[in-house]
Formats: sequence, C-alpha cells, structure tokens
Amino acid sequence: MPIKSFRGLMLDGTQDTISLHTNTGTTGYRIIKMQIIGEDPGNTNVEATIKVYSILQTAVDGKIDFSDNTLLAAGHHAKSTSVSGAITDIVVFDNMTFNQDIYVTCDTGSTTGVKCNYHIELEQVSLDLNENTMATLKDIRNIASQ
Repeated sequence: MPIKSFRGLMLDGTQDTISLHTNTGTTGYRIIKMQIIGEDPGNTNVEATIKVYSILQTAVDGKIDFSDNTLLAAGHHAKSTSVSGAITDIVVFDNMTFNQDIYVTCDTGSTTGVKCNYHIELEQVSLDLNENTMATLKDIRNIASQ
C-alpha cells in the first residue's frame, strides 16, 4: 500500500492537525515511522517531546502516558552542546489503524524558544465495512471519554 509522509516544524505548546478523514472512512492509516530533530542540530541545547494523538488535545504537555488509548506515538529528543555528542532519541508508536485526522503536539520542557521538527510516515490501508465501523466507533468513544 502507498506510504504518505508528513512533516512540520513546531514551537513549544503547539498542535498540528494532519487531515486524513474521508467521506466514506474506507481509507485507514498506520504509523510506520516517526522521527524528530531540533531546528538547529549543530548549536542548540534542545529537549522536545512530540506526541501523536487520535483526538484533538485541549492542553499540550511533555508527559507520556501509554495507558492513554488516544496516544498513537511519542518521541523524545534531547541534545546538549555542553556534552560532546550527547544526543538522545526515543520514539515509540502503536500499530493501531485509524481513519480520522491525527494531532501532533510539541512540548520543549524547560528549553524556551526552541523549535522541533517531526517526520511521520503513514501506511495507507483499505478498510472493509467492518474495519471502517470499528475505527470510527473507537474514535467516537475516545472523544466521548475525554
């Protein structure tokens, strides 16, 4: 199936929307790759947490809670210019299939004025009527529980 790529540069406390919804809901997606990197990898002390959700978030923070069933992926990037070559990247993503918009959040913790890039690759899959209904109902249930 086709691979779709999305990327962006985010400020602290911001949220991007990746528009994926269709009128029929028969197209689903799965995250197959996610990468994050600071805006200026050569010179800046950076700490950033990028998270991908299946529903719009009312607040943006850097806390990662894998018991949250709306969390599709999370990544943390840290780089220190005071320690030569000290770069930490951790990215974890779920194998869940979704057919609605997804939302990317950015929190830079204690570092201010820093921007962080993300790159997400989604595998496009065809959903039959049952899979379409399950994915849509899961999104509705998640929205209702928030």
